[in-house]
Amino acid sequence: MTTVPELPAFLYDGDCSFCSSCARFIDTWIPTGATVVPWQWTSIDELGVTIDEVDTGVVWVTSTTSHTNGPEGIADLLRASHRKVWHPAGWLLGRRPVLWVAWPVYRWIARNRHRMPGGTAQCSLPQAQRYPVEADAD
Repeated sequence: MTTVPELPAFLYDGDCSFCSSCARFIDTWIPTGATVVPWQWTSIDELGVTIDEVDTGVVWVTSTTSHTNGPEGIADLLRASHRKVWHPAGWLLGRRPVLWVAWPVYRWIARNRHRMPGGTAQCSLPQAQRYPVEADAD
């Protein structure tokens, strides 16, 4: 069953062990007050997020009309942290020159997450090859 999480929300791939490990790190060390949740447990359509967006990276959702993904979403998450120590990292990651480097690195990690610590073969498959996303029963 999928739900609409409280916003802001940080969506990640709950089928991927590497992504789930990163989400646990966020919950432990980067408290934000945001809902950190697998996108598979959310009604992404109601959040204004597409399957292509969540299939290619993490998504930071602040409203149904505003969201960022990949390193930009991570930068927003870091800036929203209750621990001020993360704010400079979020500010730096969100700057254009850093994002020019961060995006290719992020894409490389996303393509190779099945090879990362905690990664599994399931991590390498696009959503369409895993199992169909079930429509919410009304």
